[in-house]
Amino acid sequence: MRPVDLARRHQLSTQAVRNYEDAGILPAARRTRTGHRQYSEVHLTGLAAYLALVSAYGPARSRQIMQAITAGRRDAALELVEAGQQLLSRDRDTLRSAEAALAGLDGLDEDVAIPVVGAVFSIGELARRLGLNPATMRAWERAGVLTPGRDPRSGHRRYGASDVRDAELAHLLRRGGQPLDGVAVVLAELRGAGSRGALAATVEEWRRDLRLRGIAQLRAAGKLADYIDALDQPG
Repeated sequence: MRPVDLARRHQLSTQAVRNYEDAGILPAARRTRTGHRQYSEVHLTGLAAYLALVSAYGPARSRQIMQAITAGRRDAALELVEAGQQLLSRDRDTLRSAEAALAGLDGLDEDVAIPVVGAVFSIGELARRLGLNPATMRAWERAGVLTPGRDPRSGHRRYGASDVRDAELAHLLRRGGQPLDGVAVVLAELRGAGSRGALAATVEEWRRDLRLRGIAQLRAAGKLADYIDALDQPG
């Protein structure tokens, strides 16, 4: 099929299809004697897989998964998929922590409201735990998202259990597209229990978003399996 035919099937531009091929997301197209691209059902299946992956994992990870599958590096692709699934599971754990906080806010101390088990972290250790860089952590602190204590001798930042919880929640909100100032407000409400209604609405929105991500991952898994099967077909 022509580029325009493939593009129309997925409501894309022909340039987008060419870009996906050039980036290694889709296999190289066959060429006519005049140099025009000719796509096949493999490309149609691959494009459907990529678009499903974007809904489930976002553009960056989806691009990496498709490039690995198309290049024959299937173990690498599966590792990327599994990492995305683990991230969803971790986000669910964070959501449960927020729900526990919401259920026990009234009259409870901050550290009691959400039980978090863990050691005290340095800024580098916590940044690695979250997959961020220390500069991002400092930016979050300037915005009021994080309020770590300081070592009295060295002056270095020290992140305790409640700080780790706040950082995990902030990371979840940022991945969900929440602006930094909005994240600071939500965490301030959580720490001070100033607005249970606002926090309850946010938690419900998280739950809905995570549900949609989980369903999207299931759909993407089926589309990706179809693409692998198409690549394995003779010819």
